[in-house]
Amino acid sequence: MAESMVSKKTIVRTLIMLVLVGVLMGAIFGLHAFIHVKIAEAMASQSSPPATVSTMVAKLDDWQSQLSAIGSTRAVHGVDVTTEIAGLVRTINFTSGQEVKKGDLLLQLNADTDVATLHSLQASADLSKVVLNRDKQQLSVEAVAQATVDNDLADLKSKEAQVASQQATIDKKTIRAPFSGKLGISIINPGQYLNPGDKIVTLQSIDPILIDFTLPQQNLATLAVGQAVTVTTDAYPGKTFPGKLSAIDPKIDTNTRNVSLEATVGNASRLLFPGMYGHALVNDGKSHRYITLPQSAITFNAYGQTVFVAKQIAAKDGKGQQLTAQQVFVTTGPTRGDQIAVLTGVNEGDTVVTSGQLKLFNGTPLIVDNSVVPADDAHPTPQEH
Repeated sequence: MAESMVSKKTIVRTLIMLVLVGVLMGAIFGLHAFIHVKIAEAMASQSSPPATVSTMVAKLDDWQSQLSAIGSTRAVHGVDVTTEIAGLVRTINFTSGQEVKKGDLLLQLNADTDVATLHSLQASADLSKVVLNRDKQQLSVEAVAQATVDNDLADLKSKEAQVASQQATIDKKTIRAPFSGKLGISIINPGQYLNPGDKIVTLQSIDPILIDFTLPQQNLATLAVGQAVTVTTDAYPGKTFPGKLSAIDPKIDTNTRNVSLEATVGNASRLLFPGMYGHALVNDGKSHRYITLPQSAITFNAYGQTVFVAKQIAAKDGKGQQLTAQQVFVTTGPTRGDQIAVLTGVNEGDTVVTSGQLKLFNGTPLIVDNSVVPADDAHPTPQEH
């Protein structure tokens, strides 16, 4: 009986202890939960400080797929004007850098002796003609043989050939422009003796002008004579020269597997000269319209590409509207210069954050300052300072 009483007391004490422990544990957990709720409420009541960013309105822009290559300009016609025959310079009828037309007189060599020889040969030819006519009259009355008339005719033709040869020699001492173009710098002076082949002046036809460049053979399927070509050069930053693809070489270079191309470019302003370095862009296929943003607006992550869009929402204090950041995933397309095409995720007219997005998260209040904006040039050029 005594043992039974002791057992009951032990059980009661154990139950009381378990109840007290449960109450204590409940109080501890409740206190922790209360603290977390208060912290969350306190954090929710605090607003994030606004972040200063630059923005732009997303717009559709025309994108023309282009093939890029480096080339060198070349004159349609270009030659160093020389003399075919030796002689002393009598007169110079041009100035360095002058524009000339085909056939314009450039230089005259002394031809006095040649002209005198021509007159002598012409006199001999005239005499041979008189003798031929007289012998023909004699032949009609059978005073001379037919052989005499034949010899007279052969002699006349020989004398006339000598006259023509001498006239050609004189003509060679008159140097004329073989085609229209622009003359270079000449150092020839009157009284100077020229040998055959000596350079007188360079003559270049530069409007239009050609540019030679190469592209990989895999681009052959998209190339055709007549395609639009745009040429730029570092000599005139920001200026473009339109042209057309005029020739495709039928032979592929076996060392580089490149195809040689020629484009004809209008040069009415005479700004391009033969031998200049140029950058050729060949239009490839149809143009497209894409949402266009600066590349700096895109954040590239392992899980995708994102941008921050500025949205107007009601302010937390209930007073007016607040501009806030909202992160969205995008699908990007081709790039050109400082720009990138956005295929999905951004609509035309959306206000997109272009700089300062590294410090943003969803809901961050925004202050827009576009006094300094990132580069957004489709065809940037290197700048040296």
